[in-house]
Amino acid sequence: MQSTLMSKLTGTHSEVAAYEFTTLTSVPGTLRLHGSPIQIIDLPGIIEGAKDGRGRGRQVIAVARTCNLIFIVLDVLKPLHDKQILENELEGFGIRLNKKPPNITVRKKDKGGIAITNTVPLTNIDHEEIKAVLSEYRLANCDVAIREPGCTADDLVDVIEGNRVYIPCIYVLNKIDAISIEELDLLYKIPHSVPVSSKEWLNIDELLDALWKSLDLVRVYTKPRGLAPDYTQPVVLKRQKATVEDFCNAIHKEIAKQLKYAVVWGTSAKHSRGQKVGLDHVLQDEDVVHIVKK
Repeated sequence: MQSTLMSKLTGTHSEVAAYEFTTLTSVPGTLRLHGSPIQIIDLPGIIEGAKDGRGRGRQVIAVARTCNLIFIVLDVLKPLHDKQILENELEGFGIRLNKKPPNITVRKKDKGGIAITNTVPLTNIDHEEIKAVLSEYRLANCDVAIREPGCTADDLVDVIEGNRVYIPCIYVLNKIDAISIEELDLLYKIPHSVPVSSKEWLNIDELLDALWKSLDLVRVYTKPRGLAPDYTQPVVLKRQKATVEDFCNAIHKEIAKQLKYAVVWGTSAKHSRGQKVGLDHVLQDEDVVHIVKK
């Protein structure tokens, strides 16, 4: 069912059949959304025990770790225990779904023992538990700072291990053409989910809207000297990395070194006639940039 969705979204052929686990290899395809090319990879299904290597699960999850967004495609005609199994497998491989990195810092030092500071009340963990976790990792000298309410021992472990990735996830609840309106209302109560039917192509617009919102991308258009802006090929940047320097690097690494200044039109510019800016100026979605070299 994920292969049907993939084939229709990208026009790429991914093996489709009425039974589960049809896809045996990773199949890439490209979806154009709001002028931006977005690569979608149809991964083979994972089974319980995948994080321990069952069913080539490690290779599949390793690819998932590098993505900017994960679609977990579920069958609404089945109980949602599949959702729990998939979450557990991804968690076991260091992928945290729909979470932000905990606001905890652990700084190692040469001597001085353990110093714990917290700017918020500790509700789910106390100083003794923090010290117990640190001793498990043989950290006898370090400064721990907790600046976020509700932090747990698991969050502290994630920060110490340092190899976790935090990825947004959308649960694609497929086959809504086979259920009643009342059941559909219940599905909408599941957080981060979008009910669809890949067979009847229902509610796909909502799925694409959720995809675009989750990726949080910034499209920047180039404007050559004396010509109109090129709206056909935007330079696509992540919201967190959308400075003029990031824009230059996305085109070519040498451009940032040669930049004298850039002229920006759009939401991030102070005035409509364009603003002269430097490398550290932060761009907004659908800005137009003209680069002036030294």
